[in-house]
Amino acid sequence: MRDIPRRLVFACALPAVALVALAGDHPFPTLAGPPADAPRAIVALGDSTASGEGAGSYLPGTDGEHDDWCHRSPNAMIDHVSVPGVTKIINLACSGAGADRLTLDGTAHSAEPSQASQLAALADKYRVVAVTVAVGANDDPQFSGLIVRCVQAAFDTSQPGCGRQVDGQWPAKIAAMVPKVVQALRDIRTVMSDHGYSDSAYTLVLQSYAAPVGPDTILSLRNLNGCPFRIDDLRWVQDKGVSALSAGLRLAARMAGVRFLDLSQAGIGHEACSGNVEWFTRLTLDLADFENNTRYQHALQESFHPNAKGYTAFGGCMSRFLASTDLSAACVPNGNDGLRLNRTDD
Repeated sequence: MRDIPRRLVFACALPAVALVALAGDHPFPTLAGPPADAPRAIVALGDSTASGEGAGSYLPGTDGEHDDWCHRSPNAMIDHVSVPGVTKIINLACSGAGADRLTLDGTAHSAEPSQASQLAALADKYRVVAVTVAVGANDDPQFSGLIVRCVQAAFDTSQPGCGRQVDGQWPAKIAAMVPKVVQALRDIRTVMSDHGYSDSAYTLVLQSYAAPVGPDTILSLRNLNGCPFRIDDLRWVQDKGVSALSAGLRLAARMAGVRFLDLSQAGIGHEACSGNVEWFTRLTLDLADFENNTRYQHALQESFHPNAKGYTAFGGCMSRFLASTDLSAACVPNGNDGLRLNRTDD
């Protein structure tokens, strides 16, 4: 066999040498993500239950300034969550938000950009280890509006109670809510993936809602000074309304492949007007807001949300859930004015 000309060997080797040189400089594309030494963070997304509505002391800029009514409180549930090694707690939740405010194409709400876009800005700055989400009640169920109807029904006995008014429509409302929550959860996954996080690099939790009122409300407080509800409506809210809403959210979590924390029974024994250590605000009416054209529509906004004591209890239960490996669990009364975490099958 004749020798291959040296010039040909040299010419063929050049591309290989160039390729090795390039590979040596940049063996793989640089992935997005925070620096290895970035502070570890937990982020809360969602609506009033996550923002801290009802706990007061709202952060400047979220109490009506420039039409921002997100009502983020330093006493919110997320501020009572503790995870070893986490040094940054970030609350992006906004009172009144629906699932569309958490999506990638979500529009601004309460003078703020979508929560998905806000999360994206944080994902490169901090090492996000957990994202907690409370959303869905402001979608098709319109739970806050339902509570208002319950109050109205207490003063119009010629009409059926709010529970009877909505009972036949409730399953359909929850069914319509589920895909919206699923889309929000999937978009959160997409945001995190786009910024270099695998699904196993952080935990994503969807939580449900606690019933703010129940049938054990003190009779003398079933008025405008506390909890103006019919007894049948109190039973419906706790036994059917909130439990069915929680079941719908559990389904959404399963469909999206995220963890689920059930809070539907967490407030039992501590409801507004129960006479015990109450974890929820009673009917709250700020008369001064009625004198301000920009605030009067929000004069009842705090009513029947958890208070600081409630958020403290719920945050402690969330801390235990995040420390566990359970896919699904429930916060239930422990018989000693506190909560225990029960693993649930899912």
